[in-house]
Amino acid sequence: MLLSEQDQFLSYNGEVLVFQLSKPKHAEKGSDKTINLCVRRMTFNRDTKLFVQKSSGVFSMGASHSKIEMICCSCTTDSRTGIILPCILMKNKKQNKVKYFLLLLHSSNQFEPSFYFKLDYEMKEDIRLFAGPSLLWRHENKLFYISSSTCVVQSTPVQLSSVVWTGEIVGEGTVVLGIRTACLPDTEDPDGFSISDRAIWGSEFFGYAVQTQKMLTGTCFMPHAYSRVVSSVYVCKSERWKKQLQISLVAITHKNQLIWFQNGSPKGVCELPYEKPCSVKPALTSSNDLLFVVSFASGNSCVVQRRDSLQVASKWQKVKCVLVDDFIGSGSEQLLLLFKDDSITDVLSTFKITDLGEVNYASGVDYKHDVPAAEGLQENGLLTVGALETRLQAGWTSVRELQQHLRLQKRVILESCRALIDLVEERTHILPNSKEVKCRRWARSLLNSAKPFVEGLVSLWDDAENPPDSLGKETSSVSNVPEHFTEELWQRVVGDSLVVGVKLTESFYLSLSDVSLSLVMDQDSSISRIIKCQSKMIKLNKAFSALAVCSSQTEPPPKKMKLDLHSKNDLEKEFPERSSRIQLDGAKTVTAVTSLSPLLAFHHVCCLVLLHARKQNHQNDSLQQCKKITVLCGKILLSLEDISNDRYSIKMLRDNSYCTGSMEDILAVLAVSVRFSFQIVSRDYTLTPVSSWLLGEMECTPFKEYQDNIFCHKAGNIHGTIFNWALKNPFEGVLTIFCRNLIILFQCLHSLTRVLPPSCSVKLLRSGSKGVLTEHLALALEKEMLTLKHSLSKETKAENSLTWGNETGKKINSAPLASLLDTEEGVQQFRKKLQKEREESVQSMNQTMNGALYQKIALKIAEAQLSSDIVVWRLA
Repeated sequence: MLLSEQDQFLSYNGEVLVFQLSKPKHAEKGSDKTINLCVRRMTFNRDTKLFVQKSSGVFSMGASHSKIEMICCSCTTDSRTGIILPCILMKNKKQNKVKYFLLLLHSSNQFEPSFYFKLDYEMKEDIRLFAGPSLLWRHENKLFYISSSTCVVQSTPVQLSSVVWTGEIVGEGTVVLGIRTACLPDTEDPDGFSISDRAIWGSEFFGYAVQTQKMLTGTCFMPHAYSRVVSSVYVCKSERWKKQLQISLVAITHKNQLIWFQNGSPKGVCELPYEKPCSVKPALTSSNDLLFVVSFASGNSCVVQRRDSLQVASKWQKVKCVLVDDFIGSGSEQLLLLFKDDSITDVLSTFKITDLGEVNYASGVDYKHDVPAAEGLQENGLLTVGALETRLQAGWTSVRELQQHLRLQKRVILESCRALIDLVEERTHILPNSKEVKCRRWARSLLNSAKPFVEGLVSLWDDAENPPDSLGKETSSVSNVPEHFTEELWQRVVGDSLVVGVKLTESFYLSLSDVSLSLVMDQDSSISRIIKCQSKMIKLNKAFSALAVCSSQTEPPPKKMKLDLHSKNDLEKEFPERSSRIQLDGAKTVTAVTSLSPLLAFHHVCCLVLLHARKQNHQNDSLQQCKKITVLCGKILLSLEDISNDRYSIKMLRDNSYCTGSMEDILAVLAVSVRFSFQIVSRDYTLTPVSSWLLGEMECTPFKEYQDNIFCHKAGNIHGTIFNWALKNPFEGVLTIFCRNLIILFQCLHSLTRVLPPSCSVKLLRSGSKGVLTEHLALALEKEMLTLKHSLSKETKAENSLTWGNETGKKINSAPLASLLDTEEGVQQFRKKLQKEREESVQSMNQTMNGALYQKIALKIAEAQLSSDIVVWRLA
């Protein structure tokens, strides 16, 4: 097909689209005339070094008594799919009416009409296509636009003399950059502004956001003095830094200059080789060089290269158009120059492809003589590929070794978890042999030499193994546990926390101490199945007044020396999950709190619930004799569907001025809360406003079964907070707050201080009431005294009987004392016996015992004294 002056060229995904208008060759007489819009997809063949046709398409339009023209074409984003498609603007002029319509070209070469509109004039100035597709143009210094979403022509409230750029800017959407007449201040003096001043300040560069109808000042793009000379602009980069718009752009001027602006300041300038530049576009080549292609009204073009400075890299004459795309498929952009040639009318017959570097193809050049050079390049390429394959193989070997090492670690961890589960469920654990495991020698020796779990593998729940003569003769055991020791196992979701509770039988609970829960995932996975936990002790009664919740500091400041008591403190440090022990009028419940978010990644989770405790043994009136036990309480199931359906959510509803929440819901809220008690004393006024504040502003309602405690229903972060207000007398009371974090506590206190009398004092109580702590202190001192009594009376007696106790019973017989003193030999014998008795007496005063026994007694006494010290510190 022959070319004409109206043909349009467009680059799209490395292809060249050629749009042409032609009439059918054979038209029946009397029938309506039709015009075909044809598109040809041309691709560059690297073997023949020519453009060949890949495919074509046709769109037919009725042209009876009308004239159809192509106005412009561009690649725009289809707002329905987000895909960039070629878009063509067509004009159909019939008598004095002008109809415009937009066509979208799909990959199947099918044309889709997007929208059409009619005008009573012809568009001639500053016609731009942009995303939507949308169309913008200027007429009589007014700006108009239409989009495919509205299909209605709209005008903007701005007056402008020219449009220099249209595109997207970060945070502003579609922006139009243009020049308009500046509003100069009025002055009575006709010569107030000189000709040069009016020439400089008479024009203004500005930006206009189409969607938001927002005006952007021109100084963020370039200084005001450049407004009158700019003819075209291309915005290379836009971003926001600390809420400030930062723009990098290049502009061409009527002074035949190309200027680089950054954040409103000029950074470089280059003199152009031709006059009347009309457009500029960028290109990024394989050497990461940023090129600016400038087209001139005379049909010439040049390329400005931006390195250390702006400079003209190349120029051409008689250029029909310049396209920028990856035409040879190298991964970077090249320039395609189509030249004017009157003698040749075929499509893409005279062209040049270049990136001003290694890529350089031109029509009319015979490349057959370059075959030897191509063969040399091919040979070098084969050698390079071989070296790369060798490096790839070495890297792949290293990756395989790392993968094998990771699989080995996973097997060891999973085998340890299986052994732990078998131990809890009282099953014999059978270790796999070396053939099944197929791992390294050290791992095989670890697994094959391991005996039963308690002897071979390290316990995942406790510290290092205790010595044979440990403090409490503690061993991990599941013996002497009743068959039915749990009454109920439940779970709740509170915010981003999962709360699991176990209700124990009263007889079993009374024989336990240091109770805590742990969760283990009961499913095969490549990660650790142990859910991290942290212990926290809670005691609860009907009035909640005896509830002691551990805050950020639960023990006195550390002394200079600390003894390792092999207690549950090590468990708390190792597994940061909260486990709470709650006592509610005979209902003995232990809770565990863990983060819910990591568990939701598995969609469906099954967890084993393990109870850890020390079972007390009251033999010989000793409270220190106990055994560690770990028992399986049951399993819990959790899934995303359950969370979405609020199956395990707490439900605190109002019913006739009461809060109706189940016992499990109350315990779940308390388990995730932290307790703070405040003593409020008012000298001059009663504390009646506190009750009004709780029931009024805080929107609290009491629990139906525990009316001394009230639940906050107020919307916001405070919702779910529990209060307990206990008045000692009209001028003194204790307010207890159970909240999830300190922010909620500060919100409550800030609201409370507004209703309290000015002379009122508020004091934070450390832990518990004075009466309860006094009772705890008495029990702790009694335990300390019994420990000291039994340790010294029992252990030292057995030890001393082996060293010196048998000799102390021998005393000098006083019967023959007179006869001994009658003779000199008798006196000497008496002196020897007296000296021996004196030595034995001194030895009895300096008793000795072995180090292991002394350490055992010291640890027992220190543990009892530490418990007493903690209660004294809280009571102080």
